[in-house]
Amino acid sequence: MDISAPRTSVANVAAVLLAAGRSTRMRQLKALLPWKGKTLLEYQVASLLEAGVTEVVVVLGHEAERLEALIDGKPGVRAVLNPHHREGKTTSIRAGVEALSLDVAHLVLVGVDQPRSPETYRAVIQAHLRAGAVISKPYYGGKGGHPPAFSRQVFDELVGLREETLGLKELMRRHIQQVRKVELGTPEVLLDLNRPEEYQDAVQQGWTTPVKAL
Repeated sequence: MDISAPRTSVANVAAVLLAAGRSTRMRQLKALLPWKGKTLLEYQVASLLEAGVTEVVVVLGHEAERLEALIDGKPGVRAVLNPHHREGKTTSIRAGVEALSLDVAHLVLVGVDQPRSPETYRAVIQAHLRAGAVISKPYYGGKGGHPPAFSRQVFDELVGLREETLGLKELMRRHIQQVRKVELGTPEVLLDLNRPEEYQDAVQQGWTTPVKAL
């Protein structure tokens, strides 16, 4: 993937990439793990841009300066600092959504530890836009995965998320009738790298299956 290659933006769809955590369970900074010839952070940014999002807002916290140096100056990419990242993921979601450009109509919410190919991101985004959905969530084999996509209709609710009220889970429950399930033909949407053994298993498996919506 060439992060500077020409691309076609998709209908004011942005990405909020969460990379503020301390990676306690991984025992090393997840954003710096090698992934397909890049760091995980660089891979995620490149993959999102290749998928066609209009902007990537990267939320940083722990070791922010070190990570920002990897993406500084990349077209279409902005880093924002979450000084409250130790208080939970909802604070990073809030920081990312508040930093979005005013013309953004939809967003995909991505954890740096959930690497996805451009094809996977593109499949989720296109299904979300085709359906005119409020919220879209990818599935594989009937099991829910990531990344979810959201329309501007719920941006204020994303900003209002709190750890003590179960955060994103509560938002999804509140809008359960408006969540579009996007069944994809790849288990990649279930990939979540929290522990060293999960990372090693993912590397060994390669995760190169072509993606198409079913």
